[in-house]
Amino acid sequence: MKDKTHLFLTIVIFLGIWFSPRAGSQPALASSAQSSGSSRHINVTGDAEVRVVPDEVIFNLGVETSDRNLYVAKRQNDQIIERVLKLAESYGIPSRHIQTDYVYIDQGYYCCGDSDDFVVRKTIVITLREVNKFEDLLTSTLDAGITNVHGIEFRTTELRKYKDQARALAVRAAKEKAEALTGELGLKIGDATSINENHVGWYSWYSSWWGYWSSGSVAQNVVQEVGSSGWTSDGSAAPGQISVRAQVSVTFEMEN
Repeated sequence: MKDKTHLFLTIVIFLGIWFSPRAGSQPALASSAQSSGSSRHINVTGDAEVRVVPDEVIFNLGVETSDRNLYVAKRQNDQIIERVLKLAESYGIPSRHIQTDYVYIDQGYYCCGDSDDFVVRKTIVITLREVNKFEDLLTSTLDAGITNVHGIEFRTTELRKYKDQARALAVRAAKEKAEALTGELGLKIGDATSINENHVGWYSWYSSWWGYWSSGSVAQNVVQEVGSSGWTSDGSAAPGQISVRAQVSVTFEMEN
């Protein structure tokens, strides 16, 4: 009888140990719940745009000449470039704002004309600070012999200031969006846990198809926006405003 009683007590004690909660199991569950609570967050993006009146214009102009005699083709090209340089000087444009960016000399005109001709191409870039003279200078360069207008870019010399403004407005927009979204659910946002700048500005470039090349691909980060159509009733260009844009992503904690 004693042996049976002893065996019964041994089994009860063993089962009690087997089914008792494991040490440390409750703290682990509590830690998991706390971790889950701290992961409550909301991620939003904010966009902003600042409109700016341009204070400079960049002309990307090209001169192309051809002749069976290489020296004749080059001399003709040089004469046109010289006339354009003198023209720019007459507009009060300093020499540091004028540069020749591309030179090409080869035999064979693959588009049209005589394939035996020598072709000389040069690109000249002019920066004009007096924007109101834009149309006059463009017309004058064409009269001087410019054969290609590769691009005209309206820019601002205070880009850094406007980029900072756009970025600040984008952050504010992100916060307001987060507050509006959580407010609809009766929640509130807490501190920002991360912020990323997705985009500031715009792809700014001037290029020449002659060399399939571009310069200053992100130098200015602005985009030209000239009125509704970009042209006046008499057909001349009407420089209006450029826009500096920014976008940010912000993650906020959500308060309990």
